[in-house]
Amino acid sequence: MKGIIFTEFLELVETQFGLETVDRIIEKSDLPSEGIYTSVATYEFNEMVALITNLSEEVNLPAGDLIYAFGLYLFTSLSKAHPEVIQSYRSPIALLYSIEDHIHVHVKKLYPEAELPSFKILEKTDNSLSMIYASTRGLYRLAEGLIEKSFEHFNGKAKITYELLKEDGTEVKFDIVQNGQ
Repeated sequence: MKGIIFTEFLELVETQFGLETVDRIIEKSDLPSEGIYTSVATYEFNEMVALITNLSEEVNLPAGDLIYAFGLYLFTSLSKAHPEVIQSYRSPIALLYSIEDHIHVHVKKLYPEAELPSFKILEKTDNSLSMIYASTRGLYRLAEGLIEKSFEHFNGKAKITYELLKEDGTEVKFDIVQNGQ
């Protein structure tokens, strides 16, 4: 997993829960990297699992809710770092529809060894989208946060529902309906 994800996650934890919490979860996690991350390096996914698990215990919030909150945070951070990726879209539906063919292509140019989830579009209209998220990591709540924040970015709102197609969250169907503007 790319280091930028770790650095952004720890920034979120520091912002929301304080530097002491960051230090405690790093200490509890017994990380091969010792919690020292650079944005360009790659780290084991198990380190992120350990950080999230220990944060969940530390702040007494479900891990899924923390992952979702990270998705909200990550969208804002990535949109500031790479505004050119989002600027070419006029709506959140168009942005989400282009994840595989444009956004992930751009990400792969920046981070060639990144393991990205796949999004298979099942149906699209002007104000709705149905797609299947698939990833061995099962971070569908991260995707949910990113999806929701994409609507906020365009000053819109949507009803986002999901159905776990596999119990471990590695395959999830998202149905997204944009609310009237």
